[in-house]
Amino acid sequence: MANTSRATVREAIHRRIRRKVKGSSERPRLAVYRSLNHIYAQVVDDQLGKTIVSASTTEKDLRGTTGGNLDAARRIGKAIAERALEKGIESVVFDRGGYLYHGRIKALTDAAREAGLNKNEMAARAADAQKAEAKPEEKAEEKPRKKTKKQ
Repeated sequence: MANTSRATVREAIHRRIRRKVKGSSERPRLAVYRSLNHIYAQVVDDQLGKTIVSASTTEKDLRGTTGGNLDAARRIGKAIAERALEKGIESVVFDRGGYLYHGRIKALTDAAREAGLNKNEMAARAADAQKAEAKPEEKAEEKPRKKTKKQ
C-alpha cells in the first residue's frame, strides 16, 4: 500500500477536479482552501491567470475567535460574495479544492449563494423543488412472487 499523506491525496483529487472546472471572464472560479486554523477563498479568472477578489480569516476585519469553524466559513462566504458583486461578478464556478463538499466548505458556498452569488442557480433549484412537490410519486406495482415447491 502506498504511503501517502492526506495532503498528497487532496492535491491529487484537486488536480482531477481542475481538469474539469475552469474559470472564465464571464464565470470565474471560486477556489476554496482550508487549513486547521483558517479558511481562504478567492475568485480567479483562469484565462487571464489573475485573482479578482479574495477573503480569508487572516484579515483583521474578518478575523474572529477562530478561523477553523462553521461560523468563520459563513463569514468568508458572505464577504467573498459581497466583494465579487461589487466587481460585477454575479455567477461563479465553485472549486472545492479537493475537499469533500461538507462542513466548512458547504457552509462557505451556501453563505456565498445566500449573499447573492449564482442567483439563477438558486432559482433553478427552487423551481425543481416545487416541481417535485407538485408531482406525486408513482408507486411501482409489485410483481407477484413465485411460489416455491415444498419437499
